Amino acid sequence: VQLQAFGGGLVQAGGWSRLSCVHSGRTSNDAATGWFRQAPGKEREFVAGIRWSGGNTYYADSVKGRFTISKVSAKNTVYLQMNNLKPEDTAVYYCALRWGSSVHTTAQRYSYWGQGTLVTVSS
Repeated sequence: VQLQAFGGGLVQAGGWSRLSCVHSGRTSNDAATGWFRQAPGKEREFVAGIRWSGGNTYYADSVKGRFTISKVSAKNTVYLQMNNLKPEDTAVYYCALRWGSSVHTTAQRYSYWGQGTLVTVSS
């Protein structure tokens, strides 16, 4: 299993960006993908997650109403649409995959990780 994250870059506050996470190798609907982020000097934190079966979505309170996670099963791809970005959203964003249908907010519950992509929001 491999995950590749794409997107990110420099964005002005109030702007938007979209991240993609492409999953290759073993696939299953009994899985969940999560997006996490890690800012300098801070711990990695859960941002959003989606169940492959049913498409249920979950969000951290800090991004609710601004971020949207979605998937295209045929492309084995999960997206994170980020709107109304704030400087505090600046971080390296990682996608992660776990087998099992539950989305967990703790990074240790995920077995596979993408390489991370930097999102910088300027004020």
